[in-house]
Amino acid sequence: MIDSLTRLLELMTQHGAYRTYAKRLSPNDNSKNQVYLGGGFSALNIIPHGEIYVDTTSRGGSKQDRPKAAVRFFWIDENGKHLAPAANLILYPDYPEVRMSGFLLGCQAAPNGLMTIRDEGRILFLGVTREGEILGFVTDGASPISNQLNAYAWPTLGVFLELPLSLGEPTEPKAILLAHLRRIHDLKWIASQKLTRTGAKVPYAARNGGGYSLEAELGIQPNGHAEPDFMGWEVKQYGVRDFTKFAPKSAVTLFTPEPTGGFYRTGSAERFVERFGYVDKSGKPGRINFGGIYSCLKAAHADTGLRMTLNGFDAGTGKITDMNGGLALISTDGEEAATWSFSGLMAHWNRKHAQAAYVPSLFRTPPPEYSYGSQVLLCEQTDFILFLEAFAAGKVYYDPALKLEKNASGKQVFKKRSQFRVQHSNLTQMYHRHEIINLAA
Repeated sequence: MIDSLTRLLELMTQHGAYRTYAKRLSPNDNSKNQVYLGGGFSALNIIPHGEIYVDTTSRGGSKQDRPKAAVRFFWIDENGKHLAPAANLILYPDYPEVRMSGFLLGCQAAPNGLMTIRDEGRILFLGVTREGEILGFVTDGASPISNQLNAYAWPTLGVFLELPLSLGEPTEPKAILLAHLRRIHDLKWIASQKLTRTGAKVPYAARNGGGYSLEAELGIQPNGHAEPDFMGWEVKQYGVRDFTKFAPKSAVTLFTPEPTGGFYRTGSAERFVERFGYVDKSGKPGRINFGGIYSCLKAAHADTGLRMTLNGFDAGTGKITDMNGGLALISTDGEEAATWSFSGLMAHWNRKHAQAAYVPSLFRTPPPEYSYGSQVLLCEQTDFILFLEAFAAGKVYYDPALKLEKNASGKQVFKKRSQFRVQHSNLTQMYHRHEIINLAA
């Protein structure tokens, strides 16, 4: 019997949860009115979901035209976990907000008695697995589990309470992360390294070892999962010239989504570079580049003839007005050379930006070594709307590094790096909350 918070957390863990949350339900949080997951789109950073699509089906004579995303939702009880096959997230860009719907339909073990009513005091518990499943459990206000939850002061993440995997581990993930970063800072200089999939540290000679070395010290193994690196935190290092001003050497790469439309897709990425690129300026024979800075505030690029536009977003109100819109590189004659849909951008943005730690680093050689600074920037509660606002203001920009060249055997080789970047000083505009922690204090 699930009669305590301890037992519930144990059950969540047994079913694979690596993050657990709780949400105090309001009277409107029910199957009729859906479950409110927060204003903006920040909930998409927490709840794993499928591809975002626009539902144009009609129900009851009313056209929905709502962006939705399927979720793999299971109700859990003493007998196991039970799929709710119709569960999905619904995005409301005109508010904006995210709600969850369909969590009872088609699931015989669903807690209909608690999720169809408007009673105060109900609590919804959610567990997230590394496979992208969501585990659900709900209690009423008189439950011992609810009383135990209400007896603690939990850290918050939007509308959610962030819970540990076990009550025997009450320390919040942020405190654990900072303790590890403090230990790494105290090591002074460490050899450039990389963690293998077996957990072994191996030397790493390439110049981009700052991130790998930090991850190795944190015990973060390379993997194909889309979740953040360390207990829900994305950990990023950035190179600086010294530990006095902590001035970054370069801009921060936010993410690297490939275009989802335009000539880049209808033709090919190689043909895109051949058509809009330019001969390598350093004189490398047989090489064509496509680079430059593209923002909403810049005119067409002199070398490529393309300019960046943002369609379907009202920067004045901070709302998406057309979910079929997105970013587009436009030629002088109005052709869409490359486009990024809102749904495609969200898919790349949502999973790794909920909570991020930015750690400065110094590099020296030989041998290649890194030292990590004491001043750490912690950023929390991002939202895709914040990204769009920053892009509309020219703070975030497209900075590609595409090239087409012939290798030693004469074969044409294409290398792509489609990146969106921001200056470090503008980074906090991507988050609702941030703070600078001095690890040496």
